[in-house]
Parts: sequence; structure tokens; C-alpha cells
Amino acid sequence: MFQGTGSDLGKSLIVAGLCRAFAARGLKVRPFKPQNMSNNAAVTADGGEIGRAQALQARACGVAPSVDMNPVLLKPQSDIGAQIVVHGRVVGAARARDYQNLTPRLLRAALDSFARLRAEADLVLVEGAGSAAEVNLRQRDIANMGFARAASPISSNARCARTSKRRSRVTPSGSASPRAAPHLRCYIVVEREGPNS
Repeated sequence: MFQGTGSDLGKSLIVAGLCRAFAARGLKVRPFKPQNMSNNAAVTADGGEIGRAQALQARACGVAPSVDMNPVLLKPQSDIGAQIVVHGRVVGAARARDYQNLTPRLLRAALDSFARLRAEADLVLVEGAGSAAEVNLRQRDIANMGFARAASPISSNARCARTSKRRSRVTPSGSASPRAAPHLRCYIVVEREGPNS
């Protein structure tokens, strides 16, 4: 699972690149993002809505986009509320505080989609959303470690490969929090280059 310390750090592009690389090696690869918040939606062949990043990642895999690739899509409607799209269809809208009560049902939808993708693929690349470090969202998180913990019985342990990128490093999972550590093999730190780095 690819998680970050914030939004707009390049998780989606890293996953797209890996989708393309693994597909080029002959693997059946599928992208997966349990929950996405975006008004930039793509439409699947059956008319469902998913995040545009997952549609791009599907293209990198050489497959048609599917609502299972992004089972929960939140489309902001105001500063405090969003339209909720589950498996490509609008199921309602909720204010931020009310959304938290919906997360058990939404997590089940995400796990069902993940299981279907795993059944058809050799490899499913999971992308987290925003920052995995937002402590105020951890209790009912379905996008980052909350999903990883819930999915761990049905996902295999991944091995961590060394990276040759100059501005990246692979770090053992021993420095993770005690709750997260059992679900991590390692993590890769990608540092931004530029004037604000």
C-alpha cells in the first residue's frame, strides 16, 4: 500500500508507473484506492464514476477502468460536506461529522471491491488517500492504515525491494507506530526536489 504524509505528493503517479512496469513484465495488475476525495471523476464503461487517477492507472495496466478500482468516491459540495459515490453510483450526501457514522458500511464496500480485484489479478497496487498521519481521522479511517488493517487477512505480505532513485530511500518498518508495524514490511520515502524541499 502506498501512503503519504499529505495530498499532491505523487502517490497516484508512482502507482501508475508501477502499474505500467509490472504489466509490461506480464503480470495482471490492478490499481485500487479504497476512498478518494475529488470532483475530478472518470466514467467507467458501465456508467459508474471513479477518480480520474484510478482511470489513468487502469490505462497503465492495459485494462478498462472499473468501479472496484475506487469503490468510495467523495465529491466535495461545500467546506463541510460531500456527495458520496459507492461502486460508481451516488448514494447520498453527508456532512463531515455524519460521514464518520457511514464508514463501517463504506469499509465493507471497499473490502468487497478489493477481494474482487485480488481474485482477477496477480498484483493489486493499493493507494492511500491524503495523509496517513491525520490523527483526527484514524478512528474510522478507511483510506490508509484503517483499510490496511482490515484488509490484511486477505492480502499477502509484500517483500520490499531496494530502490535506486537518488532522492528515495527504503526504510525498515521497525520505526513505524506499534499499531501500524504488523502491517508494514518497509516504507519508501520520496523527497520532493525544488525550492521548497
